[in-house]
Formats: sequence, C-alpha cells, structure tokens
Amino acid sequence: MDNSNDIETLMGYLGDFGKYQFWQFCLQLLSAMTAAVNMLSLVTVGAVPDHRCAIPTIDDDLGTRNFSITNLDRYIPVLETLKYDSCSMYDVNSSDNVTIKCNDWVYDTTFHKSSRGMDWHFVCDRRWMGATAQSAYMFGVFFGSLTLGAAADKYGRKNVFCGSAVLQVVFGVAAAYVTEFYAFLIVQFFYGIFGSAGSYIPGFVLAMELIGPSRRTVCGISFQAAFSFGFMLVAGWGALIPDRQLLQLVYGLHGVVLLGHWWLMDESPRWLWANGKVNEAVKIVQKALKVNGSAITVDASQFVSKATVRRHEKEVNVGVTDLFKTPILRKRTLNVCFSWFANSLVYYGLSLGTGKLYGNPYLVLFLAGCVELPGYVVTILLMDRTGRRSLVSFFMISGGICCCVAAYLFQGGTTRTLLVMLGKLTISSSFSIVYNYSAELFPTAVRNTALGLGAMSARLSGTATPLIGLLDSLNPALPSTIFAIIAILSGFLMLFLPETLGEPMLQTIEEGERFKTDDTWFKSVCGSKKSAKEDTKEQMEPLKVV
Repeated sequence: MDNSNDIETLMGYLGDFGKYQFWQFCLQLLSAMTAAVNMLSLVTVGAVPDHRCAIPTIDDDLGTRNFSITNLDRYIPVLETLKYDSCSMYDVNSSDNVTIKCNDWVYDTTFHKSSRGMDWHFVCDRRWMGATAQSAYMFGVFFGSLTLGAAADKYGRKNVFCGSAVLQVVFGVAAAYVTEFYAFLIVQFFYGIFGSAGSYIPGFVLAMELIGPSRRTVCGISFQAAFSFGFMLVAGWGALIPDRQLLQLVYGLHGVVLLGHWWLMDESPRWLWANGKVNEAVKIVQKALKVNGSAITVDASQFVSKATVRRHEKEVNVGVTDLFKTPILRKRTLNVCFSWFANSLVYYGLSLGTGKLYGNPYLVLFLAGCVELPGYVVTILLMDRTGRRSLVSFFMISGGICCCVAAYLFQGGTTRTLLVMLGKLTISSSFSIVYNYSAELFPTAVRNTALGLGAMSARLSGTATPLIGLLDSLNPALPSTIFAIIAILSGFLMLFLPETLGEPMLQTIEEGERFKTDDTWFKSVCGSKKSAKEDTKEQMEPLKVV
C-alpha cells in the first residue's frame, strides 16, 4: 500500500471533526487572537491624535495645555481645506505673518491620553518614525514567516508554536518599557517575529492537517474570525486603559494564554508521518479515537511495518526551493504569494488607517474588526457551494473597487467610513479564503513552508503599507489607488488556479505537481477539457541548474 494512502486511512478513522479535533482547534484559535492583538497594538499605543503647534506665548510647558483655544487663527495659518496647519505657525516675533516650522505640539487628548506617537511626536516631518515603527514589526513578521515556516516543517509545528509563545510574551512586555526610539524598533522587529508569525502559521497548519475536508472551510474561516476578535480586543483595551505603557503591557501579556500548549496540544500526525515518526503519529490517533469515543482499534504495528519511510526520505528535507523546481508548483506558488501580498496590502492599509476615519477611533477600530464577522459568515455559506477560486477572486476585486470609490468620491465623513468598512469586509473574506486555499493547494511535505512563504509575501506588503500611507502627502487618494490596482490584478490572476473544493489533502510534491494541471476558471466556464497526460513529462521535469 502507498505510504500516503496509509496516512489518509489513519486520519480517516478520526472522522472530520470530533471532540478531540474540537479541543485541539480551540487551543489553536488562541494563537490567532494573540497574533491580532500583537500586530495591531501600535494602532492605539502609537496613535497620533489631532494636533497643533505649541504656541510659546500661550501654551506652557507643564503638560496642562488645552488643544482648543480662542482666536487660534491669529497664531496658526488656515489651509485651503479650511483646516489649521498642523506643522507650521506664525512667528510671534514678526509682524509680517511669517511662518515657521513647529518644534513642539499640543495634542487633542479627548480619546488618547498618552501614546508613543505623542511622546516621540510622529507628526509632520517626523511621520516617518511612526511608519517605521509599524514597518519594523511587519518586517519581523516577514522574517519570521520566512524562517519559522521552514523550521516548522523541519522541526515540527508544535515546537515552533510553543517556543514562539514564550518569546512573544518576552518581547511584548519589553515593548512597554523601551524608552529609546531605535531600541524600540529592534524590539518591534523581534516582537513581530514571534508575536504574529511564530504561533499563528503553525497553529493554522495544525488545524488544517487535523480536520477533515467537510469541516475545513468552517474551521479555516473561524480561525480568521478569532483574528477579528483580537482586533476588537485591541480597541476594547485601548478605550479602557489610558496609559500607553500599561496598555502595551496588557497587550503583551495576552501571549500567556499560549504557554500551556506544550502540555495540552499535540503534534500534527501528518507531519509526524511525513517525517518518518509513524509510531508517534499512530499514538496520537489512538489517543484522539479514545477522546472521540470511537470503538475503532488501530494496530500500530501494522502501520509501522507498512510505512516505507525511506521512500520519502528526500521529502523530509524539502524546503522553499522545492516549490520552484517544477513548472506547475512554481506558477501556483508565485500566484498564491502575489495573492497573499495583495490581500495583506489592502487589509492592513484599511486596518492601520482607521485612525484617519471620522468618529471615535476606538469605536471605528472595533467596528473594523466586527465588520469582518458577517463577511466570514457569508464566506462559510458560499465557499463550499461556489468553491474557493471564484469567491476569492470576487472578494478581492470588490475590495479593490471599494478602495477606489472611497478615495476619489468621498474624502471624508460617514459615507467614506462605510465604504472603507465594506472594503474591509470583502478583503478580510478574501484573506480568509486564501489561508484555506493555500493549505489545500500544497502538499504536506511543503505545506507549512508554502504558507510561510505566503505569509512572508503578506508581511512584505505589510511592511510597505505604512510607508505607502505616507504618500497621502502627495495626493490623499494615492495610497488607496495603489491598494486597489494590486487587489484587482491579483483577483484576476487567482482565476488561473485549480479548484480544491472537496479534494483530499495532498501529501507528496509529486501529487502537488500532478494535481488538476488543466483546471482554470476560464476553462471551467467554457467547458474546455484537455488531458493532463500531454503535459506530464514537461511538468515533472525540474529546472536545470546552470
């Protein structure tokens, strides 16, 4: 019997979703919640509220300044937009209305009593500091996705998950106490590695490898919903805790809920099997059957004797390069990575920009997380009917259109906020499908590596998102235009990928290369069929190294 069929038989004994899978899945959901809390913490901790120049003759230096004063236009120029200039003021020593740049600011403390943005003045020609701080975190997630994804395939999902859980608490707490800006950037980098990349991706892969096909959609989307819950926690804690240091401490300590997973969570049987640890995989399945109340008895010796581990020894050491050696996997990898890049760019562009929207910033941030939930419900209802491919394409293109309309037709007020929320709903739905789609499209041998590469692509765009946001100084609509074009292009390219609805999880790279090589949305619509055998020889021929 083929080795990959043996693992399917073994996992088939568990059923798609029993008590054991439910318990393990709940443990893994916590990693999605903490990832969101860590990733978005700077939205509140580093917030920059409305501000104006500090006027030497009016404002004192004792911290008792009032943001609103009478006759402000005597001291600060009024712009063409009828707003006060926040970066320059009239020179009080000149009677000719000469303007000078500010070197100190007064902030509106209606919603934000303290923040890193207020302490270090992330305003005017110092805006780059706030963008760099957020980019440092995202670059850490990028680096963690690249390194820890491959590490999870090599050393195990559980080992990377639990090690990252400890370190995300360490750096999350450290971020609250750093007082020097460049040291803060270093902490943010490591906070990103372990706070979002380290536990989230292995946790998601663990869930997908344990759950059967009929429950994969609901559980995959629920994983993203847990991220939304973390999104709302950021807003809730921000509204309750005015002190930015205590607030960051609370955010960082959320990782404590993951510390018990070393004893509570099991390794993936699929990973154990693929890495020759057949006996351990069988023991976990035996344990799961007992928890599920199943009467099925698994003969461990039978599976161990049939597991020809040497046959797949070459796949124990596979890595990122194996995703690019053969033409079919190479094309799919590039397409999926671009999709992750585009989804992340729009998702975090809208999420990190909530502070610029009209209204209470904590309420807007809470709604930005809450609005994702109905999108996930719609996705769950449609995903197993329409399939992954067409739905993710529709949501991405819709999200891009919302970005454009909000940027050009409605520059402010509640209408723009509503359009941004609609864009957030569609792009979060798209992002959730991409996670599921990627897990189903790539084989077990490189699944965590593929998701790590996808997440790396997402964090690369996440790193760029705050910097792209600075382009609004050239044109307020420019960042949204960039987001929209990339989202629409990626949505179109996704139509060239095969449909994975109802398909079993792939095990080997050979299976991944042979999987539905002639399936695209266009051929599905036109009814065009072509034998995959014609291209088999070409598909399986690896790239020649020159």
